[in-house]
Amino acid sequence: MDNIIVYVDDAAYALQMLHPMLPVGDDRTPTRWIVVGCAPRITHRVSKWVTHSARQSWREKWADKVFGQLLPVLQKDGDSVLTQLAQAALIAQTESLIKTHGAARVLDARRPRFGQDLQPVTTTQARENHGVLGYAAALAGAGLLVATD
Repeated sequence: MDNIIVYVDDAAYALQMLHPMLPVGDDRTPTRWIVVGCAPRITHRVSKWVTHSARQSWREKWADKVFGQLLPVLQKDGDSVLTQLAQAALIAQTESLIKTHGAARVLDARRPRFGQDLQPVTTTQARENHGVLGYAAALAGAGLLVATD
């Protein structure tokens, strides 16, 4: 059985990345998809007024919505799908899942967002650090586009 660990935070973006990986044909090996939902962060201002149980309830509703969009596509050919919410350290969670389920391929299908650095899911994954220079380059590029019009 082929194991694939997929980290998602947006179902539409994840489906675009998963589409080429979906098995086709009769001579394929069964796949176990381990889908880990990475819920968006709640801002500091909101978290001051919301209880922990309300936050957890919101994360579970968010996960049900995202997993509900992904599961029919992944289970189409009889593959098994396991779902869970992400914990604090994604590298430790990946290592734990590999110990539990055996060797697995890891796919980071989280949507990159401008101004947010995503934490890596494996120790070998390169960490993108945009910092101040990244914002300055984006602003300069946008200014150059406006100036050429």
